[in-house]
Amino acid sequence: MNRLKSILKVVLPLLLGVVLVWYSLSQISVSKLLQYFKDADYFWIGLGVVFGILSHISRAYRWLFMAEPLGYKPKLANSFMAVYSAYLINFTIPRAGEIARASILTNYEGIPFDKGFGTIVSERVADFMMLMLIVSLAFFLEFEFLYNFFAEKFNPSTLVIGFIVLLIIGVLALLFITKSKSKLALKVKLFLSGLIEGALSIFRMKKKWAFIAHTLFIWIMYISMFYVTTFALPQLESISFAPVLIGFILASFSIAATNGGIGSFPEAVVIAFSLFGLLEEPSRAFGWIMWSTQTLIIVLLGGLSLVYLPIFNRKNKSV
Repeated sequence: MNRLKSILKVVLPLLLGVVLVWYSLSQISVSKLLQYFKDADYFWIGLGVVFGILSHISRAYRWLFMAEPLGYKPKLANSFMAVYSAYLINFTIPRAGEIARASILTNYEGIPFDKGFGTIVSERVADFMMLMLIVSLAFFLEFEFLYNFFAEKFNPSTLVIGFIVLLIIGVLALLFITKSKSKLALKVKLFLSGLIEGALSIFRMKKKWAFIAHTLFIWIMYISMFYVTTFALPQLESISFAPVLIGFILASFSIAATNGGIGSFPEAVVIAFSLFGLLEEPSRAFGWIMWSTQTLIIVLLGGLSLVYLPIFNRKNKSV
């Protein structure tokens, strides 16, 4: 049974990705998509790539603050290569990258696996909190637009009833989690306690403000990467920040749905941009351009990292 679960965890996201790629390419011909790639302004794509790399450098540097309280001073180069290696491995087996990253740090920096993995989990907690903050900000800034959009699709009274029902379900779920001793409730409790513990560990570290500053910088770079790449297509030159922010949020969630967001990323962009009346074709093309360029960098730098890690560390040992 456990083996079947493990297989399904690998196979299902891949299958979903294949189906979404097929669907996406059925909505725009390959020749048209290639034409969008050909006509794109690669200055803006290149700038987006630079912002993406800067975010990952910052991520690698941010992790050093978490290793310091454990009594380790890892090299930035190893941390950087571990980050890109993890991203590459996530394309093959979802969420295996974090395990691989901790293993790399164990092999080349001597950090015990459990401690290294714990710091990576804490990092993910910080990123999750940041994403939730961005979602809340988007909801606050675009509340009127989102309310009007859903009010057009649904009766306002239906929305109110739906909100009340969701609130009741939320309260019942909370009561169930706190009182129940079922496996599901215990898993949720463990997850929530891990979130709280990870969040508190950030505020206990020596260089917490530097850590928070890097976290803000990482996510500003992510949004900037997404935003500047829209300038690559003339059809999206006049896009406002609102669809960019919503598009970024949906695209971020889509990465968890399939391996590295294959197939799901472009379609998430289409859904977000369509809310604001933007045309599907250039939106889908943008999604593919954005996903392809960032994926290419991950494959290149991740592949080089995996190859160069043993060489770099062998050289340093011999010095």
